Amino acid sequence: MTQKAMIRLRMGAHDAHYAGELVDGARMLQLFGDVATELLIRRDGDEGLFRAYDSVEFLAPVKAGDYIEATGWIEGEGATSRKMRFEAHKVVASAGLPGDPSAADVLDPPLLVCRASGTCVTPKDKQRKG
Repeated sequence: MTQKAMIRLRMGAHDAHYAGELVDGARMLQLFGDVATELLIRRDGDEGLFRAYDSVEFLAPVKAGDYIEATGWIEGEGATSRKMRFEAHKVVASAGLPGDPSAADVLDPPLLVCRASGTCVTPKDKQRKG
């Protein structure tokens, strides 16, 4: 059984880094790091360490006010390494209506905004689960 972990979070004004309320892509990687930590805790009983990303693709813009759902799963593992995949979907988007800054739309289907793969490591002496 493939175990998944998910975080759903609203991007706030403090996440906007560029003109037009655009959120820095590094914010998606931060979410993936949090998802990876949960997966390692569930798998090994320890937070482990994020070793490296193999691939990162930014596929659509994310703006302040958007709700992002970041999901990850362990795709393979070695004695200490855990190969993971991640996806971030925009599930609610700010409507961007002039004069109505609180308007928002539920996206059905959600929009894939970022995907990545990477490797995490839990040292043998830190693994509490098998």
